[in-house]
Amino acid sequence: MADNIFIGGGGDGYTAPQVLLLDKSNRHGLVAGATGTGKTVTLQIMAEGFSAAGVPVFLSDVKGDLSGLAVSGSADFKLHDAFMTRAETIGLDLQYGSFPVTFWDLFGQQGHPIRATVAEMGPLLLSRLMELTDVQEGVLNVAFRVADESSLPLLDLKDLQALLVWVGQNAKDLSLRYGNVASSSIGAIQRQLLVLENQGGAALFGEPALELADMMRVKDGRGEINILAADQLMGSPRLYATFLLWLLSELFEELPEVGNPDKPKLVFFFDEAHLLFDDAPKALVDKVEQVARLIRSKGVGVYFVTQNPGDIPDDVLGQLGNRVQHALRAFTAKDRKELKAAAETYRDNPAFDTSTAIQEVGTGEAVTSFLNGKGIPMVVERTLIRPPSSQLGPIDAIVRKAIMQASDMAGKYDTPLDRESAFEILAERASEAAKAAAAVAVEEDALEEKERAFKAGRRYDGRGTTGRATSRNTPGGGFGGALASVVVAELKGTTGRRLVRGILGSLFKGR
Repeated sequence: MADNIFIGGGGDGYTAPQVLLLDKSNRHGLVAGATGTGKTVTLQIMAEGFSAAGVPVFLSDVKGDLSGLAVSGSADFKLHDAFMTRAETIGLDLQYGSFPVTFWDLFGQQGHPIRATVAEMGPLLLSRLMELTDVQEGVLNVAFRVADESSLPLLDLKDLQALLVWVGQNAKDLSLRYGNVASSSIGAIQRQLLVLENQGGAALFGEPALELADMMRVKDGRGEINILAADQLMGSPRLYATFLLWLLSELFEELPEVGNPDKPKLVFFFDEAHLLFDDAPKALVDKVEQVARLIRSKGVGVYFVTQNPGDIPDDVLGQLGNRVQHALRAFTAKDRKELKAAAETYRDNPAFDTSTAIQEVGTGEAVTSFLNGKGIPMVVERTLIRPPSSQLGPIDAIVRKAIMQASDMAGKYDTPLDRESAFEILAERASEAAKAAAAVAVEEDALEEKERAFKAGRRYDGRGTTGRATSRNTPGGGFGGALASVVVAELKGTTGRRLVRGILGSLFKGR
C-alpha cells in the first residue's frame, strides 16, 4: 500500500508530483478558492485517496455533486478525453472505479437519519445554535445542571422545553442557588427553540443517536466515505455548522489517544467552514482551536474547505499544514488585501510570485504546499490537480436509493426511539402532584365542614352532623374544645397549604 495520496503533478511549467503523506495527514489541512475553481474535485480526489488507503472519511455534500463517489467514472463522460490528457501530462495511470459510500441526512430523505441528543449537544453549542445572549446562555446552563442533578434525561427538544417550563415555575428557589433565573430569559430561549423547530432542528435531536463507530468502518481494506446530504441543510447555515462542530467535538471526546499513527483513523472535511466562524463568540472559537490542536493525537485529520483562508481564525489557520489553494480573484482593494494575506501563509518559491500564481491558476489547477517527512511545510508549488476515478457529478435518485437499501446502516437509524426522558418524567410528577393536591383539597373541605359543625354545636361523624355536641367537643366548651378550635383554625388557614407545598416539593425532587 502506498504511504501517500497523489494530488497532482506537473508538466511544462509545473513541478514534480505533489503528494499528501498519510502519516502527516492528521496534521490537518485547508482547501480554499473562489466558487467554480475546482474545490469540489479536489475534495473528491482526496476522499478517493484516503478511502483507497483504508482511511474512513466524513464530508458534507453542499451542492449534491459528491454523491458520484459511489459509482465509477466512465469513458462515456464528456470530459473523458480531457481527463486522459491531463492524466498523461501528470504521469497518472487513470483507472475508473467506485468507492464504498454511506449517505446520511439530518432530515432522513437523501440518506440515513443522523441524530444527537440534547444532552450530547450541550449548552455551549445550543446557545450558538439559537444565538442566545450571555445571560440566556447562563440560564440554559442552569437548566442543564438541574437536569443532571435531578436525573432528567434530555434527549429531544420537547425534553428541553418541558425542563425550561419547570425551571420557570421554580425560578425563585433556583435563583437563590444559581443566581438570577429571569422569566424573560426563559421566554426568549423558548422562542428560539420554536424557531429552531421550525427550521427542522427537531429532526436532529433524539434517539437512536449516532454511534461514531458507524462512521469509522473499513471494508475490504477501503475506508467508508460518509457523505452528509447538506443541500437542504444549508438553508439553515447555523444548524449545519453547529452539527458539524458537535460531530467533531464528539470525536475529540470519545476517541482514545493514538499518538502519531501511520495513517489517520478518520479524515473530516468541514465544507463552507466560514459558517462556523461568522459572528462566533470567543468561547466557541477557542473550543474549535482547542479541538483542532488536540484531535490530531486521536488520529483525526480535519480539513477546512472555504473560499478564502482569511475565513479561518489565525490560531486555527496556523495548524493547517497541508494546503491546496485554488484561484482567488482580486477585483477590489479588499480582495487584493486578502489575496496578499493568503500568499503570505505559504513558504515562498523563488521560481514564481505566489500571489500572482494564485490569481493565474485555472480551473483544476492550484498552488499547493504539503508537509514533508519531517513535518515541515514545503515551498509552494503550482500543481495540476489529478482527475477523479469516480463519477464527476451527482448520481440519480434511483441509484442513491439502491445504495441506501444495500447499506449496513439500512434500518438501524430509520425509526425514531422515544423512551422515557425529561418530558415524560416531569409530566408524571405533575400528574402525581395534581392528584395529591386534589386529595388535600378534599381534606380541607372536610375540615371546614367539621369546624362549622363545632361552631353550630353539632357532632360531625365524617358523613354529616348528628345531634347536639357536649361541652367536651364544643369550641369554647372547656380546654378540649378550645384546643380543637385552635387546631381546626390552623388546619384551615395554613397547614393545608404547607402540606400542598410539601407534597409538590417532594414530588419534584430528583428520584
